[in-house]
Parts: sequence; structure tokens; C-alpha cells
Amino acid sequence: MQRSSIAKAITLAGASGLLLVGAQAQAQDTFEWKLVTSWPKNFPGVGQGPERLAKLVEEMSDGRLTIEVFGAGQLVPGFEVFDAVAEGTAQMGHSASYYWKGKAPAAQFFAAVPFGMNAQEMNAWLHYGGGLELWNELYDDFGVEVMTAGASGVQMGGWYNQEINSVDDLDGLKMRMPGLGGEVMNRMGVAIVNMPGGEIFTSLQSGAIDATEWIGPYNDLAFGLHQAAEYYYYPGWHEPTVMFEAIVNDEALAELPADLQAILRTAVRDVNQDVLDEYTARNNDALATLINEHDVQLRKLPDDVLAQAQEISAEVVQELADSSDIAGRIYESYRDFQDKVVNYHAISEQAYYNARNPDGGTDFGQE
Repeated sequence: MQRSSIAKAITLAGASGLLLVGAQAQAQDTFEWKLVTSWPKNFPGVGQGPERLAKLVEEMSDGRLTIEVFGAGQLVPGFEVFDAVAEGTAQMGHSASYYWKGKAPAAQFFAAVPFGMNAQEMNAWLHYGGGLELWNELYDDFGVEVMTAGASGVQMGGWYNQEINSVDDLDGLKMRMPGLGGEVMNRMGVAIVNMPGGEIFTSLQSGAIDATEWIGPYNDLAFGLHQAAEYYYYPGWHEPTVMFEAIVNDEALAELPADLQAILRTAVRDVNQDVLDEYTARNNDALATLINEHDVQLRKLPDDVLAQAQEISAEVVQELADSSDIAGRIYESYRDFQDKVVNYHAISEQAYYNARNPDGGTDFGQE
């Protein structure tokens, strides 16, 4: 009996050891991913977000998950990021969802809505108001999962090679502006041209376009847009923020052990806040540089332009909401959340801004 018990114990111990070794081997599996973006490699702000993500993931996973980042055009063109991830050419992508309006028109709601929610409000809706669940439902048929991966904050109204004094001055202009804002401008008489960021400067300089919006002072200065257009307009009514997305191939994500999935999600959430923080910090000095060192003419968009843009925006957004069941549900959720947050911010954020800056606070040291 004693010999039998000892034999059983040895057998069980051996089996347990094999299971432990197997679990340890599985835990030490390594994964090498490709991440494609719609931005130039290492471009300030939005382009550096994916680089930070890759660094965080490698450090947090002790090298078990490494991510190689490709800028627009290095592996696939900037506007083919979604397809590359959906088809498995790359396991991950970083972009903005309004570029995929041809595949999923309702995706535009998650990038930027004219006169809609800002970055703080969008993050609240996406993470605590059901927005992210709807975004993933929209992408389900494409075999990708989406996570929020940064925000621009309120953008600028754009660069123009002529002064805009009224709505009439927009008629016939050729302008680069994506998403719902581009459709609004189109109905205001502007010919909209879509192109990735890396093509903007040469197109503006050559006269292929008369105006453009990109992101804001930090990125616009990096692209040298002040060398191709003199007038810089605000506010960015068309993009109160752009939410950047990290899209992940479903099959690739499922292959990761649970701890690596958690590491990836945590790193993306960190980058989501970090990108917005950097834009908030860098735009201030960049705008001062554009004005004081490069003689850029900062202008506020005329009241009639803003009024007409707001009126047409309501029509464009409602038409999109009416285009499909899921678009309607997304917009209903978006609108309900915006109504609530606007009411609260009227007596919190907005009231504080008005009290802190009774003069408007628009002095950037113009001489």
C-alpha cells in the first residue's frame, strides 16, 4: 500500500510538473505585431502616439509582445489602414474613423461631429456613456476591435490663401477637409478634396487646393503650412476634437494570452490621454511661434460663416442619423449624452471659463 501511494504521488507530481512547465512555456510565448498608421512616421503628436504605445507594450510585457510601427505609405497607404487590419496584413492600426465613411458611414460620429462634443466630453461618452460599445458594434462585421487612442482637442478652422470676410468668399474654393465638416463646407460652395496629411503642403503650395485644415498649431507648424498660406482661421467648428482610434484584428487579439490583452488595453488607454495632453501643452507655444516669428494672420471666422455652418451641420448630421438603424442609434446616444453634458458644463466648465477670461483671452502677443 505504501509503495502504491508513493507511486501515485510521484505520478501526480510528474503530471503537475508537466502542466506547470506547459503553462510557463505558454506564458512565455512571444508575439510580433505590425501597426500601420495614417500619419507620417514619428509625426509630432498623433504620429508619436503609436510609437509610445509600442514602447509601453514592450516594456510592460517584458518583450513578449513587440509592435513595429509603420507610417503612412511605408507598408500601406494612409487611407488603407482599416483594410490592412481587417484583412490581417497588420495586426493593428492607428487612424481616424471618418476616413472609413465609404465602408461604414456612421463611423464619422466617432471622429468629429461639427458643433458637437469636445475631447473631454467624447471620452466621457465613449467610456461611460455607451459610445465605445456602439463603435465596436459598428465594426463587428469587419473583424476588428476599436479602442480610443488619443484626441486632438479643438482644432483650428483652417489655412486659407485669401481672406474670408463672408460666406460669399468661400464659393468656389478648393479645400482639404474630411468627414462631416467637409460635407458641410461642400454645401456652402466649397469643392472638397480628400488627401492624407503627407500630401497637404505640396497641394496647398502648388495651388491644387486653396485652403486646408489639418489639426492645430503644433502639427501645422511641423508641416510648414504657414509657408503656403497666410491666413489662419479659428474656431474649428468642424472638429471640436478628433478622436483617434486604435483598431485591432480580432483573430490576432484572441491569440494573445489574457495578460497581454490587458497590457495592450492599458497601454492604449494611457496613450489616449497622453496624446491629448501633448496637444494641449504644445499648441500654445506653436501658435505664438506662427504669429510672432512667421507673421501668420490669425483671424476669427466671420459670424455669418459660423451661423450658416451650424445650420447646415444640423441637416448633415441628421441625414447621416437617418441613413441606417445603427447610425440612428449611435446619434441618439451621442445627442442624449451631449444634451446632458452641455447642461452641466454650462454651470461648470463654461461658467468657469467666462469668469476666468472675461475679455475672451485671445492675446497671443501679436505685435
